[in-house]
Amino acid sequence: MTSRATGCLALLCGFVLAGLATAGAAERAQVARTGAPADDRFPVATDARLGGDSARTRLVIDLSRTLPLTAFTLADPYRVVLDLPQVTFSLPPKAGEGGRGLVKAFRYGLVMQGGSRVVIDTSAPVRIDKAFVLDPIDNQPARLVLDLVATDRDSFMRNLALETRQRRPPETVQREPARRSDDSRPVVVLDPGHGGPDTGTIAASGEMEKAMVLDFALALRERLEKTGKYRVHMTRTDDRFIPLAERVRIARSQEAALFISIHADALARNDGETRGATVYTLSEDATDAEAARLAEAENRADVIAGVDLSVEPNEVADILIDLAQRETKNFSAQFARTLVGELKTAARLHKKPIKSAGFRVLKAPDVPSVLVELGYVSNPKDLKLLMSEAWRSRVTESIAQAINTYFTTRVAGQAPGRRAN
Repeated sequence: MTSRATGCLALLCGFVLAGLATAGAAERAQVARTGAPADDRFPVATDARLGGDSARTRLVIDLSRTLPLTAFTLADPYRVVLDLPQVTFSLPPKAGEGGRGLVKAFRYGLVMQGGSRVVIDTSAPVRIDKAFVLDPIDNQPARLVLDLVATDRDSFMRNLALETRQRRPPETVQREPARRSDDSRPVVVLDPGHGGPDTGTIAASGEMEKAMVLDFALALRERLEKTGKYRVHMTRTDDRFIPLAERVRIARSQEAALFISIHADALARNDGETRGATVYTLSEDATDAEAARLAEAENRADVIAGVDLSVEPNEVADILIDLAQRETKNFSAQFARTLVGELKTAARLHKKPIKSAGFRVLKAPDVPSVLVELGYVSNPKDLKLLMSEAWRSRVTESIAQAINTYFTTRVAGQAPGRRAN
């Protein structure tokens, strides 16, 4: 046996022994946190480990049963993507936040009904040496094994070209086209940001933006539906990844009269002072450096989730020209002002509560759209409010009132639930 083979065997044995002690611990912790076991229809990922160095690195993920996988690389930034059938991730807290060897970090989550994804950020160009799943044996769980080896950029790009040629395009979310309805109530589309592998911002105590904004959007939907005045749709109702362009298409296909994207911000360095809600509208030029920084971060969501879907279809590609439609821009600005006026009675506002920036998710040319940053998860006071049901109730009530005011004061004769053909 060669020294290289011996080393690989020793590395695998080390993973096996470590796995015996930890297998199932994360799943038990998940049950304790949620009060319910994972859905047994899907394989459960219970632990993940990294080993190796800057020449060769191995990722091992413990699974409740075997499954098929597809592995491929992406460039700029360097990433490895594992596409899997739907998996219930019950990994230990902070799994994937740290790295080792060639791996800087990894993230995971649902990307569509029936499909999950693991995205691995690498510190250098890599080659996928092996990617396979071991069957469970002798009370040991099934194991996903990924071996990465260092390579140079030219070789990486050649391999990437070969992978791209061999790989089918990623499956996209299939949605039925919106049906014409005799219901004249305006359509409001709520867009909880992030989801799946894209966690959004993460508080120091571990709370994730994707979960907080989903809870808020669900509460707002319930509040709006109780009025009976609106048809309410959401871009996602669970923890899955929805590409930015798909969010725009959902709003347009539903002939939305209003689109509200919901997020929570964070600062890399908490200054203790910056806090409060902000309402953004779309603009070619950001109103300030913070707005530009936030828009750039949010627009990278597609890259974070593994596949950059930033190439828009023709209908929204030349968005700056489309947004010359004064009516849409004016309605967006009108709603932003109305919303800030209502929010100030229920929530702490940022010192500059209305801003504009080039958020890709606001680029529907014929749907008035705003992006609401509810607060800063990096600020302990804001985080406490974001996690408070009483605060959520007050703020959803104020947003609902802003929506009522907005539609009440729309230009006479404009049917808010329809677009002109």
